[in-house]
Amino acid sequence: MDVVVTGGRGQTGRWVVDRLTEDHSVTCLDREHPGADGHPEVEYRAVDLTDQGSVFDVLTDLDPDAVVHWAAIPAARIQSGVDTYRNNTLAAHSVLTAAGRIGAQVVQASSDGAYGFFFADETPVPDELPITEDHALRPEDDYGLSKIVTEEIGKTIARRDDVPVVSLRPSWIQLPGEYPCRDEEYTSDLAAGAGNYWSYVDVRDVADMVEAALTSDVTGHEAFNCVALDNALGRPLRELMTEYYGRVPETSSVEGDVAAYDTTKASDLLGWEPTRSWRTAATETVPSPQV
Repeated sequence: MDVVVTGGRGQTGRWVVDRLTEDHSVTCLDREHPGADGHPEVEYRAVDLTDQGSVFDVLTDLDPDAVVHWAAIPAARIQSGVDTYRNNTLAAHSVLTAAGRIGAQVVQASSDGAYGFFFADETPVPDELPITEDHALRPEDDYGLSKIVTEEIGKTIARRDDVPVVSLRPSWIQLPGEYPCRDEEYTSDLAAGAGNYWSYVDVRDVADMVEAALTSDVTGHEAFNCVALDNALGRPLRELMTEYYGRVPETSSVEGDVAAYDTTKASDLLGWEPTRSWRTAATETVPSPQV
């Protein structure tokens, strides 16, 4: 399969690119060309993804089977809210519109930020545990709002151009050997991780989920939670919720040290299961991808 990956030189995008080169021909679109320092099996094009004409030109020229849209400002408060919203929504509109016009399937990075928990002024107790993809989306920040808009763009493209669009909702992506969710500052203070209910996911599991989405039989638009099976503190989730928030939701079926997010949908429709845990991955020595 010929696959275009946007944002493939970013901190997590490079892991996606590296994983996809195992089975596909990959072209990376990013703001800057790496020159001779890029991945030897990847073609590169430099492009401003918010420029719709440039994006349409390059994608019609490449004519890929699939587009993985991973480029975005990755969290709230990194840049001004207006810049984050403008960049993320315009880039998604440019890339997904062009992908739809050429009939390419799409996998894109959304976020658990779309639910509105992490960057809320006061993180609410969720309506349910575990949190399914049907949970209400109530962001109070421009980043989370931008992710809702990118998913709505995905729904539009899927309807209009009859291409499958998968939106992945990772929760705090960790790199092997660099797990900040296991730093003492985080593990010794419940407040440090309460915003996403102590959830996380290994970047390699994210990359595997992208691959699973590309080779799935999903039609239309579907969103999927993307998290590790356990929580980052290794404690019973009910205990953590009660200790920090004072209660668990009335609708709750979690037991043990599980994550707050449900990944059953991804297992059923994509055949994906997370296989990494902080218990081993936090201290792993794994070379960083060359992209």
